[in-house]
Amino acid sequence: MITKDLNVCLFPMSITWDDVNANLENLKKSLNLVHPQTDLVVIPETFSTGFPIGKSKDEIKTLAANTYTQTIETLKELSNKHNIAIAGTVVCAHGDKLFNRAFFVEPNGDITFADKRHLFTMAGEDKIFTAGNNRLKIRYRGWNIAMIVCYDLRFPVWSRNINNEYDILLISANWPEVRISAWNKLLPARAIENLSYVCGVDCTGTDNNGFSYDGSSMIIDYKGNEIGKTVPLADAADQRFIYATLSRAKLDSFREKFPAWRDSDKFSIH
Repeated sequence: MITKDLNVCLFPMSITWDDVNANLENLKKSLNLVHPQTDLVVIPETFSTGFPIGKSKDEIKTLAANTYTQTIETLKELSNKHNIAIAGTVVCAHGDKLFNRAFFVEPNGDITFADKRHLFTMAGEDKIFTAGNNRLKIRYRGWNIAMIVCYDLRFPVWSRNINNEYDILLISANWPEVRISAWNKLLPARAIENLSYVCGVDCTGTDNNGFSYDGSSMIIDYKGNEIGKTVPLADAADQRFIYATLSRAKLDSFREKFPAWRDSDKFSIH
């Protein structure tokens, strides 16, 4: 049986740093406008708070404690209300440790987590957060999906699609405009080398350190072609949706006709 097509939407939302209520309200209002046949919405890294580097560890712990439960409960409510999965990341505190935690929320209330593997050392993320050891993997509506976070994109070994274990790779990011050229090149590269669809979403806005984000986001097919269609949000000039329908039949056909995955190098990650 051929798995049905999957309708994906990227939302490169405008983040208001340090204002969880404003960000959750933005998400609520925007999802009311999403196409009703959408299966999955992917939103930026740390969407509800903004990327918090620049604060002390104690400040970020307080931020996480005050926002985590509210964020997760809102995501579950919205996923159920709109019958869509939602993927992104959230700041999470557990004991004395902090995590940049990727999530995949399903309409039935199930939620899968994994923590960001590669912490952005140039901004000191590794001094605040604890790195994860597992890549998020989920099977949703017949599709195998993997997810990585922002800086992870620069490390192809972590993204490697061994024996076609995933059909779609999601990347949730806060990738600043000053380095956006690398983001725009690496996304197609990951699609080509892994023979999979790639969905990469960035945010818009300006963070507390003065870095600007232009929302560069793409849905890319297994050949490296950008296939997303952009739809502006009527009531938000700086925000938009990017839609694409992913075809499992076309993906399977290409993998059969061009089975480069069979010649990939064998390795293990420690």
